[in-house]
Amino acid sequence: MDTFVFDIETVPDVEGGRKLYGLEGLDDASVAKAMVHMRQQEAGTDFLRLHLHRVVAIAAVYAGTNSLKVAALGTPEDDEATLIQTFFDVIERRTPVLVSWNGSGFDLPVLHYRALIHGIVAPRYWEIGDEDQSFRWNNYLSRYHYRHTDLMDVLAGYQPRANAPLDEVATLMGLPGKMGMHGGKVWDSYLAGDIEGIRNYCETDVLNTYLVYLRFELMRGHLTPEGHARECRRLRAYLAAEDRPHFRAFLEAWQD
Repeated sequence: MDTFVFDIETVPDVEGGRKLYGLEGLDDASVAKAMVHMRQQEAGTDFLRLHLHRVVAIAAVYAGTNSLKVAALGTPEDDEATLIQTFFDVIERRTPVLVSWNGSGFDLPVLHYRALIHGIVAPRYWEIGDEDQSFRWNNYLSRYHYRHTDLMDVLAGYQPRANAPLDEVATLMGLPGKMGMHGGKVWDSYLAGDIEGIRNYCETDVLNTYLVYLRFELMRGHLTPEGHARECRRLRAYLAAEDRPHFRAFLEAWQD
């Protein structure tokens, strides 16, 4: 079965903020600032509720027996609805194993809410066995199924107090970890019009997730040491052949 490792980047949904909080007339930066302030007053955190995150990039590593691709979905010009539909279309066509880091706690709920807002159609993703019996005991939605593997959740033994940041786990493994940006800088980069930079950052994040997944597959016996080494070599060769600046930087920082 093919593997679809994914990550999303988001910014405040300022249009939603205007609708919900009566902030018409303010520019985007001011609306976002007001939304964060209200969230801090409400809950003591500046992290917005998930339905108020707008998706601006989705990146993936798509790995099959004879294929490998690392890319941000769509184009920098695509709107949110197009990006989300593209994501679910991959699932509709291929039914891959989804892999994420904190996908159950963040990425997928965000995609659920935003897909609902945009009227996205995704029947294969929502299948739980009514139409396809093979999904009854292994679907994308159930926490303890592996058709979606949330690495953070699984490695923590499904205990939130045991959760760890991807950046720190990757760094401890000799992987590059965060490169050039972090989630807190995405909004500033978006306001500056640097969508390409956000997409590149999302690609490096998903590369870390993919390499953690390969090590996880080794750990649970789904890859032999030789198979794990082969998959790492395949990824190195792919990134070198693509010869993009952020891929070159990732290769240089990859110690394992």
